[in-house]
Amino acid sequence: MSHPAASPHEADDAVLDDVVTSLQRIEAAISALEAERFRQLARAHAVAMGRSTHRPRSVQEREISLRSIAAEVGVALRWHDRTTQRRITEAGALVEDFPATVTALDEAKITARHADVIREVGAPLLEPESRQEFERRVLTRAERDTVAGTRAFARTVAEELEPRSITERHDDAVDRRRVWVEDDIDGMAQLGVIDSATKIRAMFDRLTRQARAVRRVVDAGGGEIGVTDTRSIDQTRADLLCDLVLGGRPVIDPTHDHLPGGLGAIRAEVSVVIPVLTAVGASERGAMLDGCTPVDAHTARRLLAEAPGWERLLTDPVTGVVLGVDRYRPTPAMRRFVRLRDEHCRFPGCRQPARRCEIDHNLDHAKGGRKTLCNLACLCKRHHVLKTETLWTAAQQPDGSIVWTSPLGRRTTDPPERRVAFAPSPGSDPDPPPF
Repeated sequence: MSHPAASPHEADDAVLDDVVTSLQRIEAAISALEAERFRQLARAHAVAMGRSTHRPRSVQEREISLRSIAAEVGVALRWHDRTTQRRITEAGALVEDFPATVTALDEAKITARHADVIREVGAPLLEPESRQEFERRVLTRAERDTVAGTRAFARTVAEELEPRSITERHDDAVDRRRVWVEDDIDGMAQLGVIDSATKIRAMFDRLTRQARAVRRVVDAGGGEIGVTDTRSIDQTRADLLCDLVLGGRPVIDPTHDHLPGGLGAIRAEVSVVIPVLTAVGASERGAMLDGCTPVDAHTARRLLAEAPGWERLLTDPVTGVVLGVDRYRPTPAMRRFVRLRDEHCRFPGCRQPARRCEIDHNLDHAKGGRKTLCNLACLCKRHHVLKTETLWTAAQQPDGSIVWTSPLGRRTTDPPERRVAFAPSPGSDPDPPPF
């Protein structure tokens, strides 16, 4: 009895399924090897530290001991000895302070980059109990999230567990603000700046808005107004920054006749979630900028005072998921709720801020999808097109989670963000809502 031959599409799917399965197996093997490498580098670190305890030594002598061991390892592995010394030190801290992370890496539950995030963000937590609590909670997130998502969540948890308030730490950190330049190749150079997160994010947002305004005008009819522009958004942002710093305004503004005030009238927009106790001055707990960067309480209150309007979020006292939104300056309620609930694009791993996303129907309106909160989500342009033009599907659950199904039938769940990172004590009642 003959069977019909598989279609080319089915054959391709079989190949892709094998590719994904093979890559998962390879990543698991790499994770186990990375864990073993961390352990061996940590052993080298222990030897260096052990030599320092055999007899009292100066800081310089201890440094020389570690430097010698790093050179030994570096020559064998063809690594620069400075790079080797840094890796040895970091491995020692990871294995000693975050052992569960190394175990999770060995079991391929996370990647080496996840482990680096946990070590890096958790390093300022000096109390062993705080580190253990930080590691436990962030590992749970890392096992299902990307490195970028894990980093954002880890910063939130570290902020909660840090004994010094964000305001105190920001007051110390603000002295480190600076601008520097590094030479690149081919006659290029890099300009860097460290300053308040709100300023830097706002600067980037304004440059992005201006660059997109230029692109919209050109795409809408640049040829008719004698304007051609083949630059990418990145290139346009770079040109605008140079114009603003060197001349105070854009040298060329194709939007002037199309936007009131042209590019100069475009202002930055940032999204800051401020706890109510911080807002009224009863706490120094920090706020969160764009869902990923801590903001000191003083800056948060100043932004709140100067804002033309603000939303009140009602969250579940245990899960932290947004339950409702109120606002003291009316806007379309459903779009407001979805953007505040989602915080960023809801495709797994994407961190594009919600304000730059489109509100999409999980089940397309043309296919009978209803315009209800449980069928709406923020998607950036890239992932909106992916869902619309390919066989990727999204199904939103009652708790706001979105189950994504790939063309190969593989499922991934993207849960909604929590607005609080703390957990209630066992047996205690959660605090009542403040409103």
